[in-house]
Amino acid sequence: MTTTDSPFAARRLGAAGPEVFPLGLGAMGMSALYGPTDRDESIATVHAALDAGITLIDTGDFYGMGDNELLLADALRGIPRDRYLLSVKFGAQRDPAGAFIGYDTSPNALKTSLAYSLRRLGVDHIDVYRPARLDPKVPIEETIGGLAEMVQAGYIRHIGLSEVGAETLRKAASVHSISDLQIEYSLISRGIEAAILPTVRELGIGITAYGVLSRGLISGHWTRGSGGAGDFRAHSPRFQGENLDHNLALVETLRSIAAEKNVTVAQLAIAWVAAQGTDIVPLVGARRRERLAESLGSLGVTLTADDLAQIEKAVPAGSAAGTRYAAEQMAHLDSEK
Repeated sequence: MTTTDSPFAARRLGAAGPEVFPLGLGAMGMSALYGPTDRDESIATVHAALDAGITLIDTGDFYGMGDNELLLADALRGIPRDRYLLSVKFGAQRDPAGAFIGYDTSPNALKTSLAYSLRRLGVDHIDVYRPARLDPKVPIEETIGGLAEMVQAGYIRHIGLSEVGAETLRKAASVHSISDLQIEYSLISRGIEAAILPTVRELGIGITAYGVLSRGLISGHWTRGSGGAGDFRAHSPRFQGENLDHNLALVETLRSIAAEKNVTVAQLAIAWVAAQGTDIVPLVGARRRERLAESLGSLGVTLTADDLAQIEKAVPAGSAAGTRYAAEQMAHLDSEK
């Protein structure tokens, strides 16, 4: 797949991965974690993304307990398979009440998960398949070995990883080529810059960056009182108390810079991530067409060296208050160890 019909230059997911449109669509919020959802609007947003040229759509088999894959199946029905790439995460285990109860990325478990995802999505292959987190019980080499078998069988086109550190990346790449690492990266989440980013570049692995707006916190739209029932951000350290006040003050400094360039805060923040390297593909978690349109506007934003210096001064690395997940979730992040 190529994006030669787009006015925007395609980016490649690593040295061995596919070419994709320079923004990807993250579908998680269409089914879970961000409060009430609107299925019809979600499907319309997927269609608008495809019409705009977006090719990469990211989901997980545990998003909405499989509902996100079923939603995408409805949205993509009748659309030629070569018009989109599916990135799917697996391995997160949930009980009937929806509680997360650990990870299983063993070869047999991943093959079972893959079989169900293929059925729910209504496709015969997944373009990038990746464990959602490092399973502490299963050596990454075993997981990658099982995935490699599925590549050989034609059920997977490429192998990706998510939220793993430099050492794990090296171990995985010794077994099979890795297309990309999906990991949080934004103006206020820059932990990858010290060791992970240099390692993926050494190994020829791309980055699909999620959380580029820090779950809406630095979108320019979040205020105290935003959110609602069922929104997990109510329990996120960065969205609580004095942390929220501090972080929203950072957003206001960005707002003044954005105003000088006649763009929105969200567009500035997304453009900053994209400016960190052509091997980085920002994922935007738009659930509505107007938010998608705003995100697509970031593609027309050019940041000069002076702009980047001004942004760095306004929001330097480490300036956010609060961790990006609660402590229990942080403990599962190999990327933070």
